[in-house]
Amino acid sequence: QVQLVESGGGLVQAEGSLRLSCAASGRTGSIISMGWYRQAPGNQRELVATINRGDGVNYADSFVGRFTISRGPAKNTMVYLQMNSLKSEDTAVYYCNAKVEQSYNPGWADVWGQGTQVTVSS
Repeated sequence: QVQLVESGGGLVQAEGSLRLSCAASGRTGSIISMGWYRQAPGNQRELVATINRGDGVNYADSFVGRFTISRGPAKNTMVYLQMNSLKSEDTAVYYCNAKVEQSYNPGWADVWGQGTQVTVSS
C-alpha cells in the first residue's frame, strides 16, 4: 500500500507563487511515477504534470513554463509542484497521484492523495 499526503495549498494573489508538496509512504518502491492533477468546480480532473522513475517529466501544455514538477533526493518519497505566475483560473483542488506496480492486470494502479485547495485571488 502507498499513501500520499499533500500540503502547501492556500490563498495567493494573482501573479504570486505557491509550492505544493506530496509525501509518499508505505511501499514506495512500487511507485512507477508520481504527478499532480487538479480539479476545479464543475470541471473534470485534469493532468498538470508527471515525473517518472528516471526523472522524465511531462506537462500538460497549459502549464509549460509556469509550473515545475520535481522530486526530493529520496526519489519516491517526495514530489513537489512549484507554481509561478498564478492566475485566477488556476483555482482548484490539486491532487497528488502515484502509479504503483501491482501483480495483476493491468499491472499498475492509481493512488490519490486527499487533495489540497489552491485559491488564486484576482
